Amino acid sequence: MLQLSPMEQEALMLSLSASSKAVLFSLPLAIALGWLLGTRRFPGHALLNAVVHLPLVLPPVVLGYLMLVLLGRNGPLGGPLYDLFGIRIAFSSSAVVIACAVVGFPLMVRAIRQSAESIDPRYARAARSLGASEARIFVSVTLPLMAPGILAGITLAFARAVGEFGATITLAGNIPGKTQTLPLALFNVTQSPGGDMAALRLCVLSLILAGAALLASEAIARKVHHGEVPA
Repeated sequence: MLQLSPMEQEALMLSLSASSKAVLFSLPLAIALGWLLGTRRFPGHALLNAVVHLPLVLPPVVLGYLMLVLLGRNGPLGGPLYDLFGIRIAFSSSAVVIACAVVGFPLMVRAIRQSAESIDPRYARAARSLGASEARIFVSVTLPLMAPGILAGITLAFARAVGEFGATITLAGNIPGKTQTLPLALFNVTQSPGGDMAALRLCVLSLILAGAALLASEAIARKVHHGEVPA
């Protein structure tokens, strides 16, 4: 068994908590955008798609700096939040969740979009011919058929969030017990003399988390596929 130090345990729990919250909070918007980009064509479609996927191609540190400028004490969003409500986002635990959500969001949208694109439009037309409203079609027909993509997106976003480093350290800092996630703890021990064993433990732990998430997603996706209505 992996014997983790209290610092490593705190980093692990913070990573799991922040990654879970990031996925949960961003999931509704990811489903909406994935469905919109996958099933509709409209002016500005390419631009919206590019903006959504921009975090995939930006260096994480650049992404973190842009969020810091936006959400810092003097930023256009962070300033009013602090002045009006006393909410400080930068270098807080909330900043970890935001950084994780932003870096994982494009992966979630992409998986959901691909799932939405593969849906046979005949299902929606059949439901429409029976008098179902658009909202009911989405909930009872489209959403279940998008389930494999949603599950894949959740897994990819969670795994990406657990491994996030650059944007997190820029926006949230590296504060033990507050903003120090698993990758940041790994960075710390690699900079310390005699930290090889601790670094190895954290690497193994990261591999276990990522592998478990992927295996769970594949198992659930297979069950969902087996329950789909044949075309």
